[in-house]
Amino acid sequence: MSITKFAVAGATGRLGRHVVDVLAERGHQVVPMSRATGVDIITGEGLAEALTGVEVIIDVASWHASDQEAATEFFRTSARNLHEAGQKAGVARIAMASIIGVDKATAGFVAAKKVHEELLLSGPLPARILRAAQFHEFVGQLLDWQQGDVAYVPALPTQLVACRTVAETLVDLALDPEAPAPGRPIPEIAGPRKETMSEAAQLLGARRGIKVVGVDGSGMPDAEIAANGGFLPSPHAKLAGPSFQEWLDTQP
Repeated sequence: MSITKFAVAGATGRLGRHVVDVLAERGHQVVPMSRATGVDIITGEGLAEALTGVEVIIDVASWHASDQEAATEFFRTSARNLHEAGQKAGVARIAMASIIGVDKATAGFVAAKKVHEELLLSGPLPARILRAAQFHEFVGQLLDWQQGDVAYVPALPTQLVACRTVAETLVDLALDPEAPAPGRPIPEIAGPRKETMSEAAQLLGARRGIKVVGVDGSGMPDAEIAANGGFLPSPHAKLAGPSFQEWLDTQP
């Protein structure tokens, strides 16, 4: 196996940590890019230096809140900077993680991610996209956002997937020397079973001593699209474990 030099944008984030681990375990050179490592993909600070000799960028940097306008501006700037600096550095391609159903989104963070896809695909460097289902770790976030012994979680259908599984699949995509065939659907990765977000939250809530009540999700961006299965994997998606319950059993 040839050794490739990667730069990972968002290397210290929830998914980025796993991407760095997978690359290192496979023997590749990894340049972690985040503000914590002195690289800011928004201001451009340290970016040119970080990309010296890099062959592939993996972009898993994300905005920290759900505000559509702020998230869109973040992705617009990061895409432009990664393309410009990457082209100057002689980078071969960019691979990014996106969200299943993003093409249907009309509001919120997922709509911002839709713009992110479009911007990365329209830049000078060849771009590859992997759309993923919501992460197992997201369930804990939903509970963390609510204080007290009762949490209200949307009973919306999902097919939760492990971050590690997404990282492995994204690295495979980034390493593939063959360009995706024109007209092929964007690859997707999801967990092995369909469930509702509230069902998964109830499993975690039982461990934390929190009662979880399923609600209809009204008021959330694109709740109706979600309720109708708009963010579930397509027939061509790769389905891979562990399931949420299996993953939960491995957590401390």
